[in-house]
Amino acid sequence: MTIRAALTIRHPMRLAAVLSLCALAACGQGGLPASQHEAREAAQPRRSTIWDLFSNSGDPQRMVAVNRYLWNASLEVLDFLPIQTVDPFTGVIVTGYGTPPGGGRAYRATIKVSDPALDARSLKVSLQGAGGSAVAPDTVRAVEDAILTRARQLRVRDGQL
Repeated sequence: MTIRAALTIRHPMRLAAVLSLCALAACGQGGLPASQHEAREAAQPRRSTIWDLFSNSGDPQRMVAVNRYLWNASLEVLDFLPIQTVDPFTGVIVTGYGTPPGGGRAYRATIKVSDPALDARSLKVSLQGAGGSAVAPDTVRAVEDAILTRARQLRVRDGQL
């Protein structure tokens, strides 16, 4: 028998042996019984993937998580600004440029209500002057204080304090 003939006879046997070993290894699930394998998978936290963005796994009964007093106070205090975008699900209000009563400078505002608590940490206000100019931090703080004060007044008016 030639060497070439010996290789062609052994080659299919080696291939069959390797394939059968792979099939046996795949059936064993790492040597754990099925119940232990399921318990180990359940104990590991699920990692999110890029495909989770396209799934519809959100809870349809989920309530909006913004403070209604901060939300309404923001709309009332800045009622002189034209509203461009309002999104209660993310808690963002974006306004266009407007001039406050008695003022000579135009402003625009972006307000974010990020928490259901009536707290200063739940409110973020960003002001921008005409042409994108910066606004003094004292002015931003005064607007935030006015919104927080009005929110507290609304809450007291509802009798929940």
